[in-house]
Amino acid sequence: MPYDHTVKLTGTFEETAEAVRRALAGQGFGILTEIDVQATLKAKLDHDMEPYLILGACNPPLARQALDADRSVGLLLPCNVVVRTEGDQVIVQAIAPSTMVALTGVDAMAPVADEAARRLDAALASLVEGTA
Repeated sequence: MPYDHTVKLTGTFEETAEAVRRALAGQGFGILTEIDVQATLKAKLDHDMEPYLILGACNPPLARQALDADRSVGLLLPCNVVVRTEGDQVIVQAIAPSTMVALTGVDAMAPVADEAARRLDAALASLVEGTA
C-alpha cells in the first residue's frame, strides 16, 4: 500500500510552496508547522541538500473526528505534506490518510481518512491544473 500521494510540477520551489499553502487552505487545511529541512540540516550539521519543506497540515473538523475515534491517533497528526526539488521538478507529496486506518486498525477512522484523502487529492489536483 503506498503511503503517499505525489505530484510532480514545474516552476520554482518558492512558487510551488506558496501554491501548496493556498491549495491546502482551499480544502480547509491550516498549516500548523513548517520545517525547512534544508536550512535545519545546514545549520545543525553543515550539510547541503536540495530545498525540502515539510508542512504539517490540519483540518480541525477531521482532526477532531479522528481523535474522537482514537485518542492515540495524535501520533499520526497533522497530515504531513512535503515540497522538495528533484532535478528540474518540484515534487509535492502528501501522506495517504489511509495509513491512519492501517496503522491504528480502528474501523471508525476509515470515513475520516476517506474525507481527508479526498481533500488532499483535490489540493494536489489543483496544483497540477494550476488553479491553486
